[in-house]
Amino acid sequence: MGELKFSDNYNDLCRQQGVNAGFQFEFYCERCQDTWRTGFVPYRGGQASGWLRKAAGFLGGMLDGVGDAVEGLAESGYGKARDAEFSKAVEQAKAHFHRCAKCYQYVCDQCFNRDSGLCLNCAPDAEVEIEAARAQGKVYAAGEKAALEGIQQGKKMDVKRERQLVCPQCGKETHGARFCPECGFKMAEKSTCPGCSTGISPGTKFCPECGMKL
Repeated sequence: MGELKFSDNYNDLCRQQGVNAGFQFEFYCERCQDTWRTGFVPYRGGQASGWLRKAAGFLGGMLDGVGDAVEGLAESGYGKARDAEFSKAVEQAKAHFHRCAKCYQYVCDQCFNRDSGLCLNCAPDAEVEIEAARAQGKVYAAGEKAALEGIQQGKKMDVKRERQLVCPQCGKETHGARFCPECGFKMAEKSTCPGCSTGISPGTKFCPECGMKL
């Protein structure tokens, strides 16, 4: 048999031996991965050896020699039979896939721009791109608006107060709450020195930074 030309967008599902021996190939779109599969073609030689092996098991190995002979014949003819079926499968697959003139990938009908002869990766559909860009614009604008709103809310937050992020009593995270959400323990709150604005723990009589009496 002559040389076969093919791409790599297929899976070989053939089985050489056994009662389920046969030829079958699965081709897939290299863009969306959708698949198309050829019909199953039995490999009679491989099936015959499989049935003889089963029969030999029932008869206590009496047909082992015959099974070996049939299996040898099946193996010798498998390669040629497989190439013949693969050649047919490639011809059938051509009706389901198109080769992009730019990237040379094989794609299905849904992923092929017939007007340009290119796949949709190389020649995207203009209407689809317009809608995608519109959606992205909405997300960008909404994010920008939300960021500005967050800035306004952040300006109202007390950023001078130091927050105890872990409860000293139960060890749970407090996320800056005044009371532990797990055990209710009141978190220690630091005030600030009116003279130098240094953080001061409750009960402190003199500022440890400037010495001012509190």
